[in-house]
Amino acid sequence: MEPCITAGTGIEETGFGYTMSLVSGKYKMIILYWLAEYSVLRYNELKRRLGTISHKTLSLSLKELEAAGLVQREEYPQIPPKVEYSLSERGRSLIPILDAMCIWGEENRPGGKGA
Repeated sequence: MEPCITAGTGIEETGFGYTMSLVSGKYKMIILYWLAEYSVLRYNELKRRLGTISHKTLSLSLKELEAAGLVQREEYPQIPPKVEYSLSERGRSLIPILDAMCIWGEENRPGGKGA
């Protein structure tokens, strides 16, 4: 396998850097994980699952994930407004990577399976 990052190459010029630019941030990968787990979540359901996230941070993270083509936002014209979020096909393609991170973490964390 050819290395993704090579000496003299700026990280932003690599596939790794591009991927990280889309999912970096405290909550983005967790948002993707919850959407993968539940398929469709409304804003308040997602906020409850994330716990301590502020309205501003969740709103900005969702907008950035949507702009990156990873999350789809479906707005229903009703009173009160109903908005649902789900993974796009592009977002679903990241799930095997998140799953691999979960497996690695379980195998390597202190007290985990591999410790």
